[in-house]
Amino acid sequence: MPVDWFKRAVIYQILIDRFAGYDKEKAKDWDKPVFTGGNIKGIIEKLPYLKELGINTLWISPFYRTSAYHGYHITDFFKVEPEFGTEEDLKSLIKKTHGSGMRIIADFVPNHCSDKHPFFLEAKKDKNSQYYKWFYFKKWPQNYLCFLSVKELPKLNLSCLEARDHIVESAKHWLSLGLDGFRLDHVIGPKHKFWKFFRKEIKQEFPDAVLIGEAWMRGIKFKELKTINIKNKYFKWLLGASSDNLFREYIDELDGVLDFKFQELMSKYIAGQDIPDKGLLLRKLKRHYSKYPDNFFLPSFLDNHDMDRFLFQCGNNNEKFKLAAEIQFSAEQPKIIYYGNETAMSQEKSAWDFQAYGDLQARQPMKWRNYDNESLDFYKMLIKNSKSD
Repeated sequence: MPVDWFKRAVIYQILIDRFAGYDKEKAKDWDKPVFTGGNIKGIIEKLPYLKELGINTLWISPFYRTSAYHGYHITDFFKVEPEFGTEEDLKSLIKKTHGSGMRIIADFVPNHCSDKHPFFLEAKKDKNSQYYKWFYFKKWPQNYLCFLSVKELPKLNLSCLEARDHIVESAKHWLSLGLDGFRLDHVIGPKHKFWKFFRKEIKQEFPDAVLIGEAWMRGIKFKELKTINIKNKYFKWLLGASSDNLFREYIDELDGVLDFKFQELMSKYIAGQDIPDKGLLLRKLKRHYSKYPDNFFLPSFLDNHDMDRFLFQCGNNNEKFKLAAEIQFSAEQPKIIYYGNETAMSQEKSAWDFQAYGDLQARQPMKWRNYDNESLDFYKMLIKNSKSD
């Protein structure tokens, strides 16, 4: 299996704008949805830190030209966002990451683009534009399908061959620079037919590239189901779609999916309990893993950029957090560390408190001074021990 390398992956998730190289003055506005200056060169400078930590795979947020600091609002799938650097900077990061004995994957966002993308602007202006059919206009020009209910993110019509090929060719372009694969954003958006085509096209040219999907339904409203493409979606929504039923749809289409089920169980049985029930948790994890073939990866994580940091979920209880990390690193699956977890980064408020841009709480700039050395040493030990198993 060409992507066997991924099974032993210890992955470090980086939000480019908030990780390194950011401007200290701009970073004071971290609780606003603005660029703080984090960039690709900053990541390059921190490669020795990541190597010493024991990381063997980087996962970077979208670096494509964008209208938003986090990179998910794409305005050009073939260019690097100037706020983050240049294509030469990206090539240098890839080369130096590989030179350090590590691999690197990136976020890829095929389901939608920014409403500031020139193709969408043209389609919105001219109904006869060649790009009109690239989108799902219900009542042109203002009513169209988007990412869930986010009007700034019009949904791409990947059944349109020109749109589909544009997305696939952009993925190939970035892989040709040396990327080792993708974390595929919002895989429940595109149709399964698209993912079968995408996998076939990518694997023909890049058999070693790993393709990991984000399949997550938390918070999806009934009216938003029209924007997603999973089997029996209305029935699943009514029952409360279990992660396992959703994940299994992508067996034989992708190399794996991010393990939201693992995260849900950790939140419930570790963070959500006064006294964690480790035994019950381990039994539930064993049952969960038994539902998948050995060649389908379920990268585990305690938190990410879309949810509260796990230490905060634990009420800033370090012992709970350490127990969760130990369980994560004992599992026979790739492990993901969200930047700053290794130095005990937390937050002040919950991202789910419904304040504007609540997710920024979990996206604070990496603290490079006065961080928790004990936590860092703990993670170094965890990673070292997991590699020697």
